[in-house]
Amino acid sequence: MNLIETRPVLRFLILATGLYILWYVVYDLWLHPTGQLDSIVVENSIILAKNVLAGLGYSVFTDTRMIGVAGAGGVWIGDPCNGVQLFALFAGFIIAFPGLGIHKLWFIPAGILSIHLLNVMRICALILIQKHAPGSLNFNHTYTFTFFMYAFIFGTWMLWVKKALPEKGDHSKEHS
Repeated sequence: MNLIETRPVLRFLILATGLYILWYVVYDLWLHPTGQLDSIVVENSIILAKNVLAGLGYSVFTDTRMIGVAGAGGVWIGDPCNGVQLFALFAGFIIAFPGLGIHKLWFIPAGILSIHLLNVMRICALILIQKHAPGSLNFNHTYTFTFFMYAFIFGTWMLWVKKALPEKGDHSKEHS
């Protein structure tokens, strides 16, 4: 692999690293300490999860960051599990990877919304696991759903890569 072939990879790595540093500064040093963004995402997750579980016929209780169903203790949604970091990871990858900016303007919000809805389904599943198979809650929280969330993000990235890169010999697609 020569320098010309590695240039796009180098560009991606430098841009992705820069975006990570920017995210760190903005989120860890400013947004997270205020708690507003995380609170909004958690509150919305609880509202959506409550509606899903109630729609399935469960009696749902909530208390700030806790949600559960009758007969189980409930789950507490902490900042590391609210999906905000996953939103940034996804958006950073799409921004750093080539592709038309106009397509990024719809793909990033659509991906973030999809990740958020999948996380709501994860929360619902954890609540139901806690009620019906509490012994497997920790394993599923730590491994199963972590795998599913990252696999979904990876699959969405691969969709972007496949659509963003022109076919060999097709120079009609522009990249930014």
